[in-house]
Amino acid sequence: MNTFEYVLFLCFALSGIGILVSIFVRERSIPGILAMFGILAGLAGLIAGYIGLSEGGIGGFSLWSLPKLGVLQFAADKLSALFVVVSSIAIIAVSLFSSGYLKAYIGHINLKAFSISYLALLVSIIAIPIAGDVFSFLIAWETMSILCYLLVNTEYKRGETRRAAYLMLAVGEVGTLAIALAFIILANEAGSTSFSAIRAAAPALTPGLRWAVFLLSFFGFATKVGLVPVNFWLPRAHPVVPANISALLSGVILNLGIYGILRVNFDLMPVATSGPGIVVMIIGAISSLVGILYATIETDLKKILAHSSIENMGIISVGLGASLIFQTLGQPVYASIALIAGLYHMINHSMYKSLLFMGAGSVDVQAHGRDLDRLGGLLKRMPWTGLFFLVGTLSIAAMPPFNGFVSEWLTLQSLLRSVELASFGVKIAFVVAGVALALTAGLAVTCFVRVFAMSFLGMPRSTDASGATETGKSALVAMAFLAIVSLTLGILPTYVIPAIDRTVTPLTGASATTALVPPFFDKKAAVAQLPQKFIAETRDIGAQVGSDVIAARGMVVMHRGNKANPIVFAMSTSYMFVTLVGLLGLTAGLVWLFAARHRKTERRPRWDGGVRRLLPEMTYTATGFAQPVRVIFEAILRPNIVDRRENIAEHFQIAIQRNREEVHLVDRLVLRPLSSAAQWIAGILANMHHGRINSYAGYALLTIVVFLTIATLF
Repeated sequence: MNTFEYVLFLCFALSGIGILVSIFVRERSIPGILAMFGILAGLAGLIAGYIGLSEGGIGGFSLWSLPKLGVLQFAADKLSALFVVVSSIAIIAVSLFSSGYLKAYIGHINLKAFSISYLALLVSIIAIPIAGDVFSFLIAWETMSILCYLLVNTEYKRGETRRAAYLMLAVGEVGTLAIALAFIILANEAGSTSFSAIRAAAPALTPGLRWAVFLLSFFGFATKVGLVPVNFWLPRAHPVVPANISALLSGVILNLGIYGILRVNFDLMPVATSGPGIVVMIIGAISSLVGILYATIETDLKKILAHSSIENMGIISVGLGASLIFQTLGQPVYASIALIAGLYHMINHSMYKSLLFMGAGSVDVQAHGRDLDRLGGLLKRMPWTGLFFLVGTLSIAAMPPFNGFVSEWLTLQSLLRSVELASFGVKIAFVVAGVALALTAGLAVTCFVRVFAMSFLGMPRSTDASGATETGKSALVAMAFLAIVSLTLGILPTYVIPAIDRTVTPLTGASATTALVPPFFDKKAAVAQLPQKFIAETRDIGAQVGSDVIAARGMVVMHRGNKANPIVFAMSTSYMFVTLVGLLGLTAGLVWLFAARHRKTERRPRWDGGVRRLLPEMTYTATGFAQPVRVIFEAILRPNIVDRRENIAEHFQIAIQRNREEVHLVDRLVLRPLSSAAQWIAGILANMHHGRINSYAGYALLTIVVFLTIATLF
């Protein structure tokens, strides 16, 4: 066993020890035990993933042989290592957050069962990316799905919780069946369940089998990712689970679906035509737009974040789809750029969405609710939570210099590289995806300005909000950790891109580091790779500022073109951050120097437009904030509106009450038609059971005739 394998074994062993300890300790000690072993297992996973990403750190091992099915194997590569690293960072933060957060659940849930399921889930999360054969993968995948069901069903006495957990499990099992069928096709053609054998046999697959494997695997993994039209379980599951599990679901579990799509369609059976890439990109674009649209009009904080997860998974899928298209059309460098953009956004989403769910959980506990219309004024009562939540909202709204800006900007820039393609139809698909992403970005800003303003600014709109206090230290430290990570990922993209490129290069066959991070700080490399005229021109605009003190290739993300267009796109959040900090410091200094220090502060009653007393009911609400979006997108949302009238003596109306019921687009266009069709078929079958023997004999005869006809034809 090499170092990678030893550390990986330590990760599993720590989780196992934590499970044993959880069985024997008192329930009051469970939050601390879960946090301690979760953090230690996460640290071991982080170290193992780092070793895997470094040169020469890949490893694998076999467990035992299953009769007639093959050997269970674990085999890690760069792709595995990246997902282990991202998952481990989120696990560390969520476990630390849990130590204080779970204290509110003592006496309300079975914390021992919760801790056992949680720590076992960590093992399955790490096992999925390193599975080296079909059965190892499916066992780990099914274990993860069942443990997620158990954790979502934590408060099983509530009917809403049971329904949401069952829906998530049912949808996940349908997806697992599709994944299993895709793997059966691949294993049958390869004559082995080993991923290495499947990889070697994949080039011989016929176009029909390739499409079958792609559609089955993409649909199966999309059920876990939450892409349209199989996203309906996400907004139902998140509101009923503890916030730490919500953070794991969005920050880690959804990523495993992305991993599955990558493993099958980039590694085991690379797609050969642009068709699958177009499917992935368009479904991702639709998912991103639908997700942010419903997030913008929702008032429940956790439902907003759940819909936003659908949006972000859609953005990631757009990057993956664009990469598949570029790869099949002979543009490997652009394929690498698009894939880096998608994976970068996946990493970013894990960090800031985990942070936001922790913030939402803290607000829920302290303010006894998540309804934006009943919150407000929390910044004065929960200042540190508000600060870290603000970092999360700025990141998810793609505001520079935070991490969401870098990955969304890079995704849009990769879509614009479709001008290099010859196919007009493919270009149209890129245009549609680009327009959807641009609209999504605009709505995301609106959505999260609304979320932060209606939660933390203004005045409290309920007694619970006015009585809120700051959350515990462990939650604050966990949120601070993820806030710092989110900012770091935003201001140091030239460090992050080469790290992700180690994963991308084996999949696309081309490195994007040189294409995206010119070696302005490496004078020897610059002389060899960059024309002297280009170096001189970029030096004049500051591209080499800091080269004498910073150890990096450079601090500018830039793509070079030809002589006519030497700079296709360029951006530097590193310099942007320094500039913003400098401007803010200069402004604060000038205000203090010329204004603040010469004035005395006086506190007087605020002027409220002549109103003697401003009541919470008079303030702007989240529902009112979202009303313009509802009006503009009325044709898409199409809510059910019911007017209830109260009359006196049949002629005089004393009240008209309008109730608006939001019906999700997927429910209206997919689920309800399927449900109606199933009920119609069931009705026909029910009518066939009438008790007449002659009819039953006719049914049997007709069945025999049909089967004989099919057997004759085939």
